[in-house]
Amino acid sequence: MRAEEIREMAREDMVARVRELEEERFRLQFRSATEPLEDPLRLRVIRRDIARIKTVLRETVGAAASSTTASAKTSAKSAAKPAAKAKASAKTGGKRRTNA
Repeated sequence: MRAEEIREMAREDMVARVRELEEERFRLQFRSATEPLEDPLRLRVIRRDIARIKTVLRETVGAAASSTTASAKTSAKSAAKPAAKAKASAKTGGKRRTNA
């Protein structure tokens, strides 16, 4: 499974796919303890697919969090600017200092 394919999936589909792959991995590991597997590399493929999906999920959660954090920071900065100007004018007594 490629990362581009994973990014096209919905979040719920990604979570469901991770569950399916983890279940398949468990069954393969259990079976490998009792008998030789037909395709032992399947375990590696499953492990890497799970990691890819979890990485994309983390990226989407991080992107959503950073966009809300960025918008919150922007609004906080814009709210803080007038307060900072008022604070600065209060320090100078409302007068601007010049280099004279």
